[in-house]
Amino acid sequence: MPGDFELTTDELRVVARYVAETAAEVLPLFETAVPGDPRPRLAIDAAWEFVGGARRTKLQRVTSLDAHRAAAEAPSEAARLAARSAGDAAAAAYLHPLASADQVGHILRAAANAARIAEIESSGDPGAALVSLDRAVARATPELVDVLARYPSAPAGKSRVAELMRILDERLRGTLRGR
Repeated sequence: MPGDFELTTDELRVVARYVAETAAEVLPLFETAVPGDPRPRLAIDAAWEFVGGARRTKLQRVTSLDAHRAAAEAPSEAARLAARSAGDAAAAAYLHPLASADQVGHILRAAANAARIAEIESSGDPGAALVSLDRAVARATPELVDVLARYPSAPAGKSRVAELMRILDERLRGTLRGR
């Protein structure tokens, strides 16, 4: 697919790894809330297959959509966010090289979801979200930040997840200045 810039398969794997690592951290919240629903785990497994060197295939697309369907059926905000993160992990294989701020969500939304989950799990403490974002920044490789920098900044949004994603985006882009 032609785009506004180049994205190599190796760079897509860097993004998919970052998102899958985050999604794997929060997956137990979904599995505890909805035991027996394998859809988010299958999406993360599909992401890891791609990260491990497999070609991106229909498997990533289908499992991503299935995980997002599981999110829509989840009984709590934390479970929904965890399932969405899993869906985003599988979808990362299909990040588009388009200079659109919407694409930033495919890179950072799972980490923002994890931060929101941390906040929820700590009775709404915003400090817990910031600690989670600290971990997301520490886990980001220079290659991931280089891919992120090709996109416009994360858009301002009305939800707490959008706000956390914007904070994470600013912090990661700030690491470019430190190099």
